[in-house]
Amino acid sequence: MVYDTVIIGAGIAGATLAYTLTQQNQKVLVLDKNGIASGGSGAAGAFVSPKIGKGSPLQTLTNEAFTYAKEFYLSTCPEHFHQTGVIRIPKDDLDAGKFAEYEKFNDTAYEIYTKEKLQSLGINVSLDSFYFPDAGDCDAPKVCEYLLKDIEVLKYDVDALCKENGLWLVGEYKAKNIVLATGHESNLADLRYMGIRGTWGTRGDFSSALDLNVSMHQSMSVGANVNGIIKLGATHEKEVKEVVPCSDEIALSLKEKASLLIETADLELKEVFCGMRAGSKDYFPLVGKVIDVPFMLENYPKITRGAKTELQYIDNLYVLNGLGGRGFVFAPLMAKMLVEHMVKGKEIDKRVNPDRLMYKWARKVERQM
Repeated sequence: MVYDTVIIGAGIAGATLAYTLTQQNQKVLVLDKNGIASGGSGAAGAFVSPKIGKGSPLQTLTNEAFTYAKEFYLSTCPEHFHQTGVIRIPKDDLDAGKFAEYEKFNDTAYEIYTKEKLQSLGINVSLDSFYFPDAGDCDAPKVCEYLLKDIEVLKYDVDALCKENGLWLVGEYKAKNIVLATGHESNLADLRYMGIRGTWGTRGDFSSALDLNVSMHQSMSVGANVNGIIKLGATHEKEVKEVVPCSDEIALSLKEKASLLIETADLELKEVFCGMRAGSKDYFPLVGKVIDVPFMLENYPKITRGAKTELQYIDNLYVLNGLGGRGFVFAPLMAKMLVEHMVKGKEIDKRVNPDRLMYKWARKVERQM
C-alpha cells in the first residue's frame, strides 16, 4: 500500500496533523517507536491558555493559536478538554507591576481576580491576577489517542529514510510525503539550522478531595481538580540530554512548591509522567518544508559568508516541530497551516517557516570552520 503521508511521531503535533490530513481524505500512517504520547506530550500539563506580555509577535501568534485550539478541542474532543479557566498569577511584587503593563495587550476574554477573590477560592496569593475564563487543560494522552483512534498507528523505530521511484520508503511502508514530528530527536534529516532543542519536564498527578475548580499558573502549573485528580507540573530542565526514568522525588517537590498556592495536605501522588519537549531557537514553531542542507553547503558555499540564493528543498519532506511548552496550544493551528500547504499549496506563514533560520545558521557554520 502507498500512503499519501507517513507521519513520524505520535505526540500532539503528529496526532493533530494526522487528524487534519484525514479530514482532507488523505491516507495516513503514523509511526512512533514508543507509541502514542510517549514523550513530552504525555508529560505535559497541557494547558490551553493565552500568553501574556506586551504584544510581541510571539504573543500575537500564541493567542491566535489559543483561539483556534480551544475551538478545535471543544468541537473535536470536548470530553478531554476541561475549560476550567486559568489564573495567571504574578511571581512577586515586581512581576505584579509588569502585569499592569500587560493588561492592555490581553486580547482574549479576561477578568482581574483580586487577592480577596483568589483567597475566597482557596488560593493563597496576595497579588491581583488575570483570569482567562475560556482557557483550560487537556487530558494529554487521551487527546492524542482520540485524534488517532481512526488512523493507522504503529510502534516502529525509524532509523533512516530513503526514496525509490519517487516514493519515500520507511521500512516496508511507502508514501508520497513524510512529515517529521519527532520532537527533540531530529536525526532523520539534517535539521541543524532549525536549532531544535529539548527541555525535560515532569508532571505529577495527585488524588485529592480539594474543592479546586480553576487551574492556575505562577512559577508552576496547578490543574483544577478533575475527577479527583490535581495535576502539578511541569518542571523545566534544559540541560537534560537523555531520557531518564521518571522521579517520584521531583513530583513530590512539586507538591511542596504548590503548598504556597493551595492546601496540599490530602494530595497523594498517584502517577508521574516525564518527557522531553522540543523548542526552537526563537521559540516560534517549525512548520514547513525541509531544506536540503548538504546540497546547499556543497553547491552554494557562499551562504556561509552571508550570500543569499534560492533555497533548495528535499522533495515531499516536511517538518512539524518546535512547539515548546505550549504544544497543545500551537498544534491544531500549525497542523492546519501545514495541511493547507501540502494539500492546497498555500504558502506557510513566515513566522513559523523554518527557512527563517537558515542563513543565520549558515553564517555560524562559517565561523566554526
